[in-house]
Amino acid sequence: MSVVIRGRSAAARCRYAVLAALLALPFVPAMAAPQDYRFELAGPPAKLAHATLVNVRLVHVPDGKPVPGAVIVQSKFDMGPDGMAEMGGSVKALPATEPGVYRFEAQPSMPGNWGLTLSARVQGEPQAVRGTVTVPVPK
Repeated sequence: MSVVIRGRSAAARCRYAVLAALLALPFVPAMAAPQDYRFELAGPPAKLAHATLVNVRLVHVPDGKPVPGAVIVQSKFDMGPDGMAEMGGSVKALPATEPGVYRFEAQPSMPGNWGLTLSARVQGEPQAVRGTVTVPVPK
């Protein structure tokens, strides 16, 4: 695109050129990045009869607020934090009882530090949010 502006000063031509360049840029809305979110334990795990109840909070890091309404699309439970990632356990999502806190029933096969790896879709974010929390399972 070429614009000819006759009879204008060099400064005015420069301003018009900058304005034309800015108008030619595509509009890209500002979005948060997946790293703007963090999963964290929301209290200690609770021992059930044959399982462990784990509450995880999803936090928007820039403002520190919990993120309600995320959809957990993947979960994995293993002993990765203790160097035994091949040792897995089952995990299933439970209904939420508090906004921004996501509940899981995990079945560890032994005591130790377990990793709960989650992937969630957050409304308005183009990419999934991923993270791992360490869940201490006592004897």
